[in-house]
Amino acid sequence: MNKPVFEKTLVLIPARMASTRLPGKPLADICGQPMIVQVARRAREADVGRIIVAVDDPRTFEAVEKAGFEVVMTRADHPSGSDRIYEALTKADPDRRIETVINVQGDLPTIEPETIRAALRPLENERTDIATLTVEITDEEEKTNPNVVKVVGSPISTTRLRALYFTRATAPHGAGPLYHHIGLYAYRRAALEKFVSLPPSPLERRESLEQLRALEAGMRIDVEIVKSIPLGVDTPADLEKARQILAAQSNQ
Repeated sequence: MNKPVFEKTLVLIPARMASTRLPGKPLADICGQPMIVQVARRAREADVGRIIVAVDDPRTFEAVEKAGFEVVMTRADHPSGSDRIYEALTKADPDRRIETVINVQGDLPTIEPETIRAALRPLENERTDIATLTVEITDEEEKTNPNVVKVVGSPISTTRLRALYFTRATAPHGAGPLYHHIGLYAYRRAALEKFVSLPPSPLERRESLEQLRALEAGMRIDVEIVKSIPLGVDTPADLEKARQILAAQSNQ
């Protein structure tokens, strides 16, 4: 990535201590480092811009700072990760030099750096407000699983869709591929500012999918098709799997 773009891009990693299935999740140890630090390391390997971790707890703040990463304390009562990263953006960049924000979830310790880089590609189109990622579904069970969010999109290239809808239902109907949405976003700054200023929309409430707020407001979301889904750590079993993956990589 060329230097001017790098300097105008910010990778924000939100970390919440509250987790019902895995208490204290950001500080869970993975190969000798807190999970949130492992995520920040993957972001650093992506080499796309400045990295900031947005936290809501002094213990997480201390762990991230000790690891040598930039960290910002945010309110604990944000309704969504988007609101948290917007607060962090305003604190970290009051002079408004940042033009693009990548939101990498803080529970993706094994995410491939190339996956983070892929989120920027749709923003090469100046008409795109928000970029995100997807993977073609190959598991039949996923096609009908309401916990797997699907992207309904119009193909604009062999590796990209223009999002028309996001849903927990099996869609679209008929023959053809179905796509599993990956909740990693890249925003133009103006798009993020607009998004957090909007109230939750009717379809967002109905589907419990925040990204529908943007579509209902007429914002354009383009979706890059990637090859694999990053492991999200939500349970003790996920945590153990992440430990095994990173341990194997460190031994290569």
